[in-house]
Amino acid sequence: MDNADEFTAKWHALWPEWRIGAAFLPATQRELAFAWFALLQELTDAAWGGADATPGLAKLAWWNEELQGWMKGARRHPLGAVLQPQPAPWAALAAGLLPLQGSRDRPSSATPSQAGLEGTALAVAECEQALFGGGANPAIAAGAIAFDLLATRHLAQGTADLAATAFGTATAAAAGVRPRRLQSAFVRQRLDRAASGLQLAARPWCILWLAWRAARPAR
Repeated sequence: MDNADEFTAKWHALWPEWRIGAAFLPATQRELAFAWFALLQELTDAAWGGADATPGLAKLAWWNEELQGWMKGARRHPLGAVLQPQPAPWAALAAGLLPLQGSRDRPSSATPSQAGLEGTALAVAECEQALFGGGANPAIAAGAIAFDLLATRHLAQGTADLAATAFGTATAAAAGVRPRRLQSAFVRQRLDRAASGLQLAARPWCILWLAWRAARPAR
């Protein structure tokens, strides 16, 4: 693939909620947000996808080099055309790939700390603050992101019940930037529906209401 749109289209196919959620982002942030979440999808797919860890480890090693290159103005991946020019701490995200990689071998868990995702979540929070602004201290936002990462893994692997046991005590996403608050709302809605035995896709009016509430600034 040589076009960022192909990667964002693949991500949109996984998260159709954003067909509605996009309306709650400033137009100037939409392309950036879609590329950002597509990047995170690439990273988590590499970390957790497939029965054999070897291809994923190779992909994460490649991404480590790629993100380090972004700090120096170089880029190879199509998503870099959108993301690399932004003054985000790409080296911190590269460092966050190590705990993400290590999380694959950890036992299934209901808490982000036991899953080993806190370091990755902090790097993600720091990048989101730089990319979108308007959020709280990344150290605060990281708690919600860690839970989102954990829930996303369980949803993909069909073990949503495990993450749902911690749903009631999960860190609220109100401290995050607006794109994160929307994504977090969609993740948690899916988790709640999966744990209740419902189809993941909610009705459009439910998604609209959820997105409107998530987009509102914390009070």
